[in-house]
Amino acid sequence: MHLCCAPCSTYSLRAFREEGHGLLGFFYNPNVHPFGEYRLRRKAMEDYSQTIGLPVIWPARHEIESFLRAVAFHEEERCRICYQIRLSQTAETARSQGCDEFSTTLLISPYQRHDLLREVGLKVAEEQGIPFCYADLRPGWKWSRQEARQLGLYQQTYCGCLFSEKERQLEKTRKKGWSLASTPSANF
Repeated sequence: MHLCCAPCSTYSLRAFREEGHGLLGFFYNPNVHPFGEYRLRRKAMEDYSQTIGLPVIWPARHEIESFLRAVAFHEEERCRICYQIRLSQTAETARSQGCDEFSTTLLISPYQRHDLLREVGLKVAEEQGIPFCYADLRPGWKWSRQEARQLGLYQQTYCGCLFSEKERQLEKTRKKGWSLASTPSANF
């Protein structure tokens, strides 16, 4: 199971376990920027996985460079590329560990592009020779946020990539009625 973050894992892992799936976590998120954000998410996932007894495979290093190289000059396709990178590595890891299938906790987020996630997951499954287990977990989104708050888990406010963070900041700027043209220091 690809793990994007601890809050999304709460309901997702529970739902898959209730369906009888044995789970092995894989925390692989080269898209997360800045590095301090990556560390916060990883630490929260480490703590949560220990709490629930989930074995997790951790990458040796944060590979943001590979993500940035892949999306450079293809920013409009960044979500597809990001899903491809993360799900391909998850499928490869799952196959090497003898797993029967692979999935992702991204499936809980109403902010993710589910049609695209499913499309990419099925394509990766075909390429890697291991089934992709798709489930629409979005009905558990609110429960996962409440559970994360109760457990004191770090909850991020954007998907993780610098493009998403920029969009979040621009939206905050718009909501405050600021104009970037009138703010010299906000030269994006």
